Amino acid sequence: MTQQYETPLSSRYASKYMLELFSADTRYRTWRRLWVALAKAEMELGLPVTQEQVDELATHIEDIDYDCVREREKEVRHDVMAHVYAYGKVAPSAAGIIHLGATSCYVTDNADLVIYRDGLKYLRGELLGAMKSLCDFAEKYKDMPTLGYTHYQPAQPVTVGKRASLWLQDLASDLEEIDFVIDHLRFLGCRGTTGTEASFMDLFEGDEAKIDEMNRRIAGTFGFSECFTVSGQTYPRKTDSRILNALSALAQSCYRMANDIRLLQHDRQIDEPFEENQIGSSAMAYKRNPMRCERVCSLARYLMADAMNAPLTASVQWMERTLDDSANRRISLPEAFLCADAILRLVRNIAGGLRVNEKVIDKTLREYMPFLATENLMMEAVKRGGNRQQLHEIIRRCSMAATEKMKQGEPCDLLARLAAEKDFGLTEAEMQAVLDPAKYTGRCGAQVTALAEKLRPLFTEATETKDSIDL
Repeated sequence: MTQQYETPLSSRYASKYMLELFSADTRYRTWRRLWVALAKAEMELGLPVTQEQVDELATHIEDIDYDCVREREKEVRHDVMAHVYAYGKVAPSAAGIIHLGATSCYVTDNADLVIYRDGLKYLRGELLGAMKSLCDFAEKYKDMPTLGYTHYQPAQPVTVGKRASLWLQDLASDLEEIDFVIDHLRFLGCRGTTGTEASFMDLFEGDEAKIDEMNRRIAGTFGFSECFTVSGQTYPRKTDSRILNALSALAQSCYRMANDIRLLQHDRQIDEPFEENQIGSSAMAYKRNPMRCERVCSLARYLMADAMNAPLTASVQWMERTLDDSANRRISLPEAFLCADAILRLVRNIAGGLRVNEKVIDKTLREYMPFLATENLMMEAVKRGGNRQQLHEIIRRCSMAATEKMKQGEPCDLLARLAAEKDFGLTEAEMQAVLDPAKYTGRCGAQVTALAEKLRPLFTEATETKDSIDL
């Protein structure tokens, strides 16, 4: 609706999968699945719940009457009880046993855990896809020399692939964090109003083994192997911090990669994908702005800032439960997932379509090679009988003079200056022979290969892009 605000994360950036995952349908159908699982476990463990009631609940998981829910919530001011009421309307024989022994957080918190778990698994697949494309790129260009930078000043040569391997290694670290979070996610289970399970002590007449078994069965239904050992009414909000920290770490890595590409595109060394009919500027028709990388950086800043919500919430949870987390979590968690999804879709597109301008890279590198090779030139001059300290001073003096000329727009004449120094003892032709860039990249190629060999086995899990990317 054009008359109402719509978040750009849903209208422009996130995938169809992630939008559906955080939709009202997914959330409330998961609530109903949780109520079915609870009723089924209670029936199997001897409580007065019948198979017919469980079956009726299972039949009506998807047909949610949202108008009924809205009207009931206006009356009772409680969203969970409004849904219990609407569910009972379509499953009347089971209306009396829906939510038996539970508190609201049984459905709200467990559903969140299911959705967050599934969201992390999806992002993991997208991340692997981005890493695979980046790994292919790094291996392709692992031996292509390029100017290295420290402090964004020209430094010892690296290779195009080695630089990409730095981005790739950061993403591999993010994969490890996401895997850790997925592997350590626990289910809340059905724990009661303050986490004591007192209501089930009554229902099961003090049989604690049945309470544990009930929680195991419900957790297993949703693919969880463990419940939290203890809880208040909610699952520990530290879990949200752990999730958002992992997504923030991913944003940091993507920002770093995209920002490097923006700098390199400014120097015309590398270009992000640019479509045939794409317009770079409404006024300057010649421009090829790095809009994909800029968008990654923009979204990443949002995600890194959004991640602060979880620790602030976790730190102020009073005793067994407080509700000042609810409104914040309804926004911060889904938007973090949608934002991470949007970032990864962009990164996959960028990594799979990077253009390397080889002649520009070679020209830029060779312009600085005389400076970068000065240590090797000095060693060669020492071999011919030169004095190391005297040679160092000659190089320093000539380098400063050549740099000053370059700042005036003139070509580098360092080699000519050194050749003119009698005490340096090398001709310009002899010095040119030392300037092969490939001699100065060290173990770049081997390092790329080592990282690729480590990561390649993971890429069998990489997924294809789920839907088209409107970038």
